[in-house]
Amino acid sequence: MAGMSPLFRRKADQVDPRERLVTLIRKPGCHLCDDAQVVIEKVCGELGVSWQRKDITEDRALHDQYWEQIPVVLIDGEQHTFWRVNEERLRRALTD
Repeated sequence: MAGMSPLFRRKADQVDPRERLVTLIRKPGCHLCDDAQVVIEKVCGELGVSWQRKDITEDRALHDQYWEQIPVVLIDGEQHTFWRVNEERLRRALTD
């Protein structure tokens, strides 16, 4: 890559979006969770990013940590946002 134009070089610390993992922490019957899932499915689908869904009613530790904030979105295990998911902000977080 030494002779390659800077336009085509990836930043040394930039992670390929396909190597990321988005986690949606939600509960059944939550309309904000449903809205968040739509955004996550769209963005992750377009970028080829893996994502998973976790239900706070099935995991006591997640319930205790996040019950007041759901839906919560994690990227690679770090909290990205809660309540509302902004499509462009999520896309930037996965590609920058």
